[in-house]
Amino acid sequence: MVTGVELLSLLLVSVLWGCTNPFLKRGAEGIEHVTKTNRVSQLLAELKFLFFNFRYLIPFLLNQSGSLVYYHTLSTTELSLAVPVTNSLTFLCTLLTGKLLGEEFGGKKAVVGMFLTMAGITLCVMSIH
Repeated sequence: MVTGVELLSLLLVSVLWGCTNPFLKRGAEGIEHVTKTNRVSQLLAELKFLFFNFRYLIPFLLNQSGSLVYYHTLSTTELSLAVPVTNSLTFLCTLLTGKLLGEEFGGKKAVVGMFLTMAGITLCVMSIH
């Protein structure tokens, strides 16, 4: 049986993962202008660009904290619930955060998709009880 704490943990993971995705995308803007002569120096230059870029680093650290919460939550939550709930809600959080930041939303089909996703999550949670 799933507990309220487990569901809240999965929701927290989804928010940390989903809401940081659009910020990671924005923070990585400009990396395409980093050019070096060989693959190793290119990789190191890109890592330096990302590591010293707080617009990327802060969302990245928040995203990784979501991974820590997820790892901990998986120790007590059934995988058949944790994986679909977290991935579906992460998608919704990414979509909504992107919309708030002015990204393309997807129109009516995206809204229908969100409702269908929520219906599927509800069925997953109800089937565990």
